[in-house]
Amino acid sequence: MALINLLLSPGSAICRHYGIDPQSDAGLMRWMINTFFYLFVGLIIVWILAV
Repeated sequence: MALINLLLSPGSAICRHYGIDPQSDAGLMRWMINTFFYLFVGLIIVWILAV
């Protein structure tokens, strides 16, 4: 469970910052934030490896 909490922490932290319970909307907001976060992290890694 610790790995799952670590992977979901960016979305959970932002939801808590804005006063949204990360579990209240079935995690849809957390999912969207995590998707964008890991998309940008992945793009940066690919950019570094490709150049």
